[in-house]
Amino acid sequence: MVSAGDEVTEQGWDEPWYRVRTDRFEASFLPSASEDLDAVCNVDVEVRLAVDGSRWSATVFTLAEVERLMKKGSPTGEESGGRYFWCSDALIVRDPGIDKMAQALAGLLDAGDFTQVLQRLDDA
Repeated sequence: MVSAGDEVTEQGWDEPWYRVRTDRFEASFLPSASEDLDAVCNVDVEVRLAVDGSRWSATVFTLAEVERLMKKGSPTGEESGGRYFWCSDALIVRDPGIDKMAQALAGLLDAGDFTQVLQRLDDA
């Protein structure tokens, strides 16, 4: 279940995408084919809203993945020795997994924050 306002109508692989469709949106995630979908912690997603067909994108990271990436930068000197992390279209979530990430997207819609967080894609 995605949220109280969303019922998953279809979910599954449409190579290379893993798609989650609800009555309000279709989220197309791009995990590795061999990746455990319940453990995904860093993934690109494109979302198409049902209301107007607009397309939006984000890179979704878990808190643990951001911590891992920052630690990785510490010895290499990247990101000022791991002192910061940034990504222009980042959405940080607490829990790993495609289902949890879809729930976060539904929560953004519920809260009215969706268009403030995700990047709109130009269809032209």
